[in-house]
Amino acid sequence: MEKKYSIVIHPSQAVIDLIKEMKEFLALKVGWFNSKNSVAHITICEFKIEESQIDKFKQKIIKICDTFTPFPVHLDHYDSYDNGAFFISPNEDSKMNLKPIMKKTQDALQLPNLIKSNDPHISIGRKLTPESLKIASHMFTTIDMDFLCDNIVLREFDPIKKQFFVIDTFPFGSNPQPELVQGSLF
Repeated sequence: MEKKYSIVIHPSQAVIDLIKEMKEFLALKVGWFNSKNSVAHITICEFKIEESQIDKFKQKIIKICDTFTPFPVHLDHYDSYDNGAFFISPNEDSKMNLKPIMKKTQDALQLPNLIKSNDPHISIGRKLTPESLKIASHMFTTIDMDFLCDNIVLREFDPIKKQFFVIDTFPFGSNPQPELVQGSLF
């Protein structure tokens, strides 16, 4: 049976708890919204595969995570997209560290139907109306949070609850592989 999966970075539990409170506070002002009940995360990718294939993909994730080294992520501002997403964004140094993790993980999976994220962020709300976006941007103006990025998380989609749930966590191994450099014979 085909199932939907996502690979994400979870911030620390303290950051997850704080963002959950922010979502609850926003819901009091604007009502229910997309991603209200979603656990705080930075999306790397989503994909659909046959359930029988998941162990093969777990092995690919283990292998790539072994090459990653933990690093701090600093969340320092809010932003939004034209599609109604309101989110917390990492600073530029953190983005520069997150983007290669995201890209290498996506590339390691070698899936043609991969839905990729290339702009690291933590959503507060998605598909907000322009009015709700304005309310959110007035409610949340400053942020200063940090967490250690030291693993990635594999989640499976529950079609009944319409939420992803964690099925595995892959720690970073701090064993960087040498980059292959194409040399010249002459």
